[in-house]
Amino acid sequence: MSRDRGPLRLRRLDRSALIAASVTALSLTASGCMVVHGEREVLPATTKAEAAKALQQFTNAYNAADKAYDSSLDAPHVTGALGAIDAARLKAGNANSPSGNATHTPLKLSDVTYTIPKKAGWPRWFVADAAGNKGGTARWLFVFTRDGMDEPFQAAYLTLVAAGKVPEFKKDADGWAEAVPADSTGLAAQPENLSKDYASYLKSGGDVFADGPHTSVWRADRAKDAVRPGLATQYIDEPLANDAYAPLALRTTDGGALVFFATHHYVKETAASGTSVPNPGDAVLALTTGEIKQSLMMEFVSNEVALDPPKGAGGRRVDVLGRIQGLTSAKGS
Repeated sequence: MSRDRGPLRLRRLDRSALIAASVTALSLTASGCMVVHGEREVLPATTKAEAAKALQQFTNAYNAADKAYDSSLDAPHVTGALGAIDAARLKAGNANSPSGNATHTPLKLSDVTYTIPKKAGWPRWFVADAAGNKGGTARWLFVFTRDGMDEPFQAAYLTLVAAGKVPEFKKDADGWAEAVPADSTGLAAQPENLSKDYASYLKSGGDVFADGPHTSVWRADRAKDAVRPGLATQYIDEPLANDAYAPLALRTTDGGALVFFATHHYVKETAASGTSVPNPGDAVLALTTGEIKQSLMMEFVSNEVALDPPKGAGGRRVDVLGRIQGLTSAKGS
C-alpha cells in the first residue's frame, strides 16, 4: 500500500457491552429499580481492552476481505469514509480478479496506543495509533465509532501520518482524553466547518490551512493537470460531514485539537475533439457506468486528519497531517 493518498486508494489513474460501573451512570427510580442514563453522563467511551479487541477484529476482517476481494467480510467493521473507500476498492478488485487477491499481504499492526475520550451521548469513539507493515514509517491513525451499547465498534476514519507528527493529547488523571465539540469556537476553525472549509480552499485558496502536501501542493498539482494538452480536467469539491461522516476531534495539550473529517470530490476529464478519450485503467473501469466516448466523471471520498490550533495561537493555521482518498464510482459519457 502507498503512503499519503492511502493504503486503500484506487487511483492515481492507475460488545460485548462494558460493565455497568465503567460505562453507565445509574439512578434509582421511585420503585427502587436502577435505570441506565449513560447517554447523559460524561463517561469513557470504552475500555482499552475492548478497544484492542475492536482493532483486532477489524484487522482480521480487513485481511480476509482483501484476500478474497469480498466486501461482505469486513462490512460489519467499517463505516463512514473508510467504509465507502474500502467497499469500492474491493468491488473493483473482485471485478478484475474474481478468484481473489493474488498479491495479498496481510496488514499487521504493532506498537498500538489507544486514546479514549470521556464524553456524553453518542457516538462513542476512540483513536488507535499504530505502526504498520505497510506505508513505511508512517503511523496508522484509526477512529472507531459506535452509536449504541448493542452495536459493534466500526472503523470510520483511517489516515497515515508521518512519524513524529501525531500530537500529544490532553488527558485527565485517569488517562482519559477530552473530546472537542464539533461547534467549538476556541480553535482556529470550528471542527464542524473543516469539511466545508477544505472544499472551499481547494477551489479558491484562502488562509485557513497551512501550506503542505495536502493543501498548497495538491492545489498546484491539480492546476497543472487541468491544462494538459488535449485533455481538460475539472474539479468539484464538496463537504461531507453528516451522520457517519461527521467530524471528530480530540483536545491536544496546547489547547488545540486533532480533527478527523471527510470530503467529497469529483474529477471530470474531457478529451478534446479528435484526441483519444480518457483511458483510466482496469481499476477505474470496474467502477465505471456508461460508455467513455469523450469524458469521464470520477467520484472520490477522502478522509483527512488535521491539527487545528487554538484561536489566536500566533497566526497558526490548520495543518492537514494526512489524507487517504479513494475512487467510489465513475461515469463515462
